[in-house]
Amino acid sequence: MGETSEVAAYFDLDGTLLNASSEKTLTGLLARRRPWRIPHATVAWTLGTTFGLLTGKAPYDALRNRGHLSLASWRVLEQYSNEIATSTLKAKVSQGAWERLEWHRKQGHRLVLVTATVAPMAEAMARVLGMDEVYGCGPKLRTGWLSGSERGWSVPRRKGKVPIVQQDAAEHGHNLSKCYGYGNTLADSWFMQICGHAIAVNPESSLEKHANQHSWDIVYWPS
Repeated sequence: MGETSEVAAYFDLDGTLLNASSEKTLTGLLARRRPWRIPHATVAWTLGTTFGLLTGKAPYDALRNRGHLSLASWRVLEQYSNEIATSTLKAKVSQGAWERLEWHRKQGHRLVLVTATVAPMAEAMARVLGMDEVYGCGPKLRTGWLSGSERGWSVPRRKGKVPIVQQDAAEHGHNLSKCYGYGNTLADSWFMQICGHAIAVNPESSLEKHANQHSWDIVYWPS
């Protein structure tokens, strides 16, 4: 096995490659085209957050429930995601991100997107970015309508990104000590730290402090 075949670059999406929130953009489009969703989504998200807190979820996870997408169909999410990925979000990928992706391609590295964004949106952005693999939030079988619950979903969020990266590396013969991990928040540090090359991108203050303490590279890609 050649050295380049042992290497992958694992990227977070929002705030790292993308200077925007992909799921908020998708939610906004849903609200504009289906205004009746606004009060429903607000109530569903609030109930989901409250239930999450009462059942012991960390505030970070409870606040990221999918109530805002309840009663949306997977088909519509896929349609809207493909639309806004090219019409809106592609322009919000920084030049630095494009250049870094191209650098990894030239090295023969595999490009992998690992994001807590809902799966149709993650997959649409992966196609725009030219990724080799993508892991987003969602169930294996996506039919019908969303309930707002993540039960039965793969959820690459915080520590949840770690087993996904580990399994991907094992399946493709990557040596994680030679791989790259890119993120912009402290929540990303869990998967970044299992990669030999951790790079903080436009980091929030807590990640910047963490990166400096661990001698990680820090890059600033202007929007």
